[in-house]
Amino acid sequence: MNNTTVLQVGPLMPMVQDAIVGDYGALRLPDSPSGQDDFLLRHAESFEVAVTSGKVGVGTDLMRALPNLRAVINFGVGYDTTDFSQAAERGITVSNTPDVLNDCVADTAIALYLDVLRKTSAADRYVRRGDWVTTGNFPLATKASGKRVGILGLGRIGKAIARRLEGFDCIISYHSRNRVTGVSYEYAASPAELAAGCDVLIVAAAGGPESVRLVDAAVIEAIGPTGYLINIARGSVVDEAALVAALLKGRLAGAGLDVFADEPKVPEDLFALDNVVLLPHLGSGTHETRADMAELTLANLRSFLATGSVLTAVGA
Repeated sequence: MNNTTVLQVGPLMPMVQDAIVGDYGALRLPDSPSGQDDFLLRHAESFEVAVTSGKVGVGTDLMRALPNLRAVINFGVGYDTTDFSQAAERGITVSNTPDVLNDCVADTAIALYLDVLRKTSAADRYVRRGDWVTTGNFPLATKASGKRVGILGLGRIGKAIARRLEGFDCIISYHSRNRVTGVSYEYAASPAELAAGCDVLIVAAAGGPESVRLVDAAVIEAIGPTGYLINIARGSVVDEAALVAALLKGRLAGAGLDVFADEPKVPEDLFALDNVVLLPHLGSGTHETRADMAELTLANLRSFLATGSVLTAVGA
């Protein structure tokens, strides 16, 4: 293929960006709207493959502007920023990087779980402020072992979270679109039913139009004032306004959040709450996992350019 068949959409890890430029002469879509218009006017028909990330994706308008697009190679497991419906209609292959990040995202969920219930970040701030000296002992926290934990989305990552929680003697239940075979966890018929039956709700559902605000005000209300919410999925899965309102009014005991509705913007009302742990979407953010994700992204690209198919196609 010629040197203008690969399009880079958005920033990528240096390892990925260097490879697609050095090996395939990839061109990067400009960041500014005006620059994009001029760029696409000159190059749009040349591109057959787009390499992007789960954070940026290939949205509806951009995909329509690329008439000869044949594949979207995605760095990340999430692909909700890519117009998957249009891709399916046009026969455009979409790949992602599943499995290689399961462990690190699950570890992040457990870190949030322990932090929120045992208040370790809040206790660290307590010591740093000198409050241990001036005020005395830190307030009591909540026991993490033996809790009833509901997992919303028992896919690869959800199962990895559940396995870890078994080590804490937790009673695990779940809700997914369909019952999952091969597990002994109790199945809940709806997110609200799941929330009502647990002490901690962990959100691990896939992003996309079908899961937008899956955790709505009713689900948050069902968790209750002694319950906790952990979200390592996508910010869009939770009704963020309802979550903030519940936390501010004491209708939820606490929350651990790695993802938000409008990243990198985070509701400022949460900043002063010691019962909320806020992370900058770092679920898979380890050297080892990001290297594995980069390798799989490039392997998908090489496979598509050589054979017309990818190793990890979405929906396959």
